Amino acid sequence: MVKNITEIVKESYSASARGGFSSDNPDVRRVAEAFGYSEEELRSIPAESNLALSCGNPTATANLQAGETVVDLGSGGGLDVFLAASKVGPTGRAIGVDMTPEMIALARRNAASGNGGKGYANVEFHLGAIDALPLPDACADVVISNCVINLAPDKNKVFAEMFRVLKPGGRVAVSDIALKATLPAEIEGDVTAYAGCIAGAITLDAFRSGLSAAGFSGITLVDSQADLNVYATVDGQSACCSPPPAPAHPADARSLSILPAKSGGCTPAGSAHSALSEFIRARDLNDYLASVKVFALKPS
Repeated sequence: MVKNITEIVKESYSASARGGFSSDNPDVRRVAEAFGYSEEELRSIPAESNLALSCGNPTATANLQAGETVVDLGSGGGLDVFLAASKVGPTGRAIGVDMTPEMIALARRNAASGNGGKGYANVEFHLGAIDALPLPDACADVVISNCVINLAPDKNKVFAEMFRVLKPGGRVAVSDIALKATLPAEIEGDVTAYAGCIAGAITLDAFRSGLSAAGFSGITLVDSQADLNVYATVDGQSACCSPPPAPAHPADARSLSILPAKSGGCTPAGSAHSALSEFIRARDLNDYLASVKVFALKPS
C-alpha cells in the first residue's frame, strides 16, 4: 500500500503524541531552550505540551497583547497555545489547529490539567488541516506557527488560509525551517526526511514570494542562527530532523511510502531511513537548513 505525504506526516506526529515526550526529559527541554524558550516559560505550562518539535518560539516575537485572538497552525501538544493564552489574558483567545487526532486529544488533556490545575478558560483546540482551517474569515489578530508550514505539501494554500482568517491589520509571526542549500536527491525524495522537517523545507525567497502572492505586506525573514543539530539529542523522536527507528519488519517498510527522487527514481522509506540517518551523522544540518523567523502583515 502506498500512502501519501500527509498520511505519513500524520503517522509520524501521532507517534510523537503517544511517545511520552515532555519537559521532564532533559533532552526534550534542551531542544526547547535551544530554540528560545526560557526555563520560566517551560515551567509555566504542562510539561507534556513540549514534545521537542519546535524550531523557534513564535510567542516571544509576536508582540501579543491582552484581548487578542491568536491562531496556532499545527498546535501539537499545545506548547505555544498555552504561552499565547497567558499573554492575551482572559479577554483574549488562543486557538490551536492540528490535523492529528492524537495531538488534539493530548492538547485538550493538557489544557484541562494546566494553569495550576485550574485549566485554561481562554484556550480551544480544533481538528483540521492548516491549508483548510476550520475557522471563519477575519477571526484572528495574530497567526503563529512553529515548524509546521514546511510539512504542508501546498504552502501557497497555507499562506492563503493565514490571510483569510486574519483580520485586516492582523499579523503573522512564524518559526519554521528554510532551505539554504540543495539536498542530496536521495534525501530530497525521502518521505522520512519530509516528516522530519527536511525535505519539505522551502527557501527564504519562496517564503517571501508565497506570502506576497497571498496578499501580505511588510514581509521580514530572519535566520535565527539556532543549531539544528540539537534535534539529534532526543532519542526515539519521530519528527523534526530526527529519523524514527527503522521498521521492525520489511513489510512495514514497504507499507510506508515512496516519494519520487529528483533523479527520477523512487526511494523506499525503509532504505531511505538509513540514508537519512547517514545524512544526519555525516553532515551538519545547519549547512542545508536554517531556523527562521517569519513576519508579515495583512493590510488594513
